[in-house]
Amino acid sequence: MAKTNAGNFFEDYKIGQVIKHAVPRTVSGGERAMYHALYPARHALYSSDEFARASGLPASPMDDLITFHTVFGKTVPDVSLNAVANLGYGEGKFLKPIYPGDTLRSESEVIGLKQNSNGKSGVVYVRTRGLNQNDEAVLEYVRWVMVRKRDLDAPAPETVLPDLAKVVDPADLVIPEGLDFTNYDFDLAGESHRWGDYEVGETIDHVDGVTIEEAEHMIATRLWQNTAKVHFDATFRPDGQRLIYGGHVISMARALSFNGLANAQMIVGLNGGAHANPCFSGDTVKAWTEVLDKAETSAPGVGAVRLRLVATKAGAEPFALKGEDGKYLPDVLLDLDYWALMPL
Repeated sequence: MAKTNAGNFFEDYKIGQVIKHAVPRTVSGGERAMYHALYPARHALYSSDEFARASGLPASPMDDLITFHTVFGKTVPDVSLNAVANLGYGEGKFLKPIYPGDTLRSESEVIGLKQNSNGKSGVVYVRTRGLNQNDEAVLEYVRWVMVRKRDLDAPAPETVLPDLAKVVDPADLVIPEGLDFTNYDFDLAGESHRWGDYEVGETIDHVDGVTIEEAEHMIATRLWQNTAKVHFDATFRPDGQRLIYGGHVISMARALSFNGLANAQMIVGLNGGAHANPCFSGDTVKAWTEVLDKAETSAPGVGAVRLRLVATKAGAEPFALKGEDGKYLPDVLLDLDYWALMPL
């Protein structure tokens, strides 16, 4: 009997199926240090215990995207090991900050299936929850991924497409307990721009760029224990290139957005996201943001701002997203719609 795991293929998934993912992961200060080494991440709340305490938190939490990558990485062997591509995200909520010493695990429910017209693959929708050592949910989100079929003659399942909200309602955003930006130190944070300084419809060019390196991408993918073949095995794709993990692009773009959004401290909602085009080693990533909406919160001195973060290859036309055909322009890598918390 085979002891190894070839991963799930499209025909293996069933609506309502619940998958408990291996292996739990205890995070430490090492993850934070590595994250800040891989990306130019420097938001103050995630860099300084003293800044976090002045903002009402017990210490500096781990970057939100460390939580996302860790939870996501657990799901890969069961959900996307045989993926062609990760297609999108929705209904994401960060429910509780995590700190060094917390242990995270993941579980997913299959909520949608649709076989592609070519009969060789299909799209699987899962709702994933990340839980800590106390069985408290710290993160939940939906993602959909294109997965190969093992048996091309396997019958297509009944198509089920989940009805997903386009935007997480601001009233449903979870504000970390104790968060208070009343005495926020703008000098230490790095910029003076506050919630009231941003207008809906405003666009921000984040100016800086970072060239993606093969070694850094591979370190990141291993760090989050992401075992998807397209990221590791150069023989898995016809072009012989390893695909850069989409989360690597997300973190790079988020870090670049510091220049212009240094006070967008915490990600609390993920409204939607698409990896518009593949990214490969040698591509230089740049980023721009559009302000989509704003909302007040119940936390003292804290406002929420809805942002569209777009990562592009260097040389892309500024603030251009889609062509006349409605499709993403070829130099667009990422289109991410999220809620962040910012001082009023």
